[in-house]
Amino acid sequence: QVQVVESGGGLVQPGESLRLSCAISGRISTDNPIGWFRQVPGKALEFVATTCYDSETSYAGSVRGRFTVSRDNAKSMVTLQMNRLKPGGNAEYYCGAAASYGGLRLTGDGYDSWGQGTQVTVSS
Repeated sequence: QVQVVESGGGLVQPGESLRLSCAISGRISTDNPIGWFRQVPGKALEFVATTCYDSETSYAGSVRGRFTVSRDNAKSMVTLQMNRLKPGGNAEYYCGAAASYGGLRLTGDGYDSWGQGTQVTVSS
């Protein structure tokens, strides 16, 4: 069984930073693809960032240059550093873990285990 737990969400002002963490445990390799997605109520799940073996990364165009995804395999942890957050950028952020080894995955169906989400609110 795989467990994925997100943390670090909260309320920040526009322009500020926030760091989300994704802790992964269970029968899964931390070299497998790990992705961050976000969802606004009533809208589809949106890809944010992903990382796989050799620390390859990919980002959605809307966050590239502001967000950084990184992994610490020794701690089975993946973090999402979010800088220069934009007003109205409120969403539930989810971390997904893939059950199989492979390259970057930019869609939600590429992941098998998900956390419960962590809320990010950007407001002045």
